[in-house]
Amino acid sequence: MMRNKLLKIKMFGIVAEKTGTGNLTIPFVDDTDKLYLLLLEKHPQLDGIKFAIAVNRQIVHQNTSLAQNDEIALLPPFSGG
Repeated sequence: MMRNKLLKIKMFGIVAEKTGTGNLTIPFVDDTDKLYLLLLEKHPQLDGIKFAIAVNRQIVHQNTSLAQNDEIALLPPFSGG
């Protein structure tokens, strides 16, 4: 039996507050642009919320390919000090 590919996502700060969870499992998508669109589709309350996508502990600033075992996190804006 073939298992569907999934992505596991950790969420922090305002992102976790808006979705009501710190962990999310979604169907696999192969890049961060598709991930962002899927997140907004499933959680429209995120629309207008600024957050960064980190892949394997590196914040990505452009569309990035994803692999099934990547560690993905949604991070709220940081304020520096």
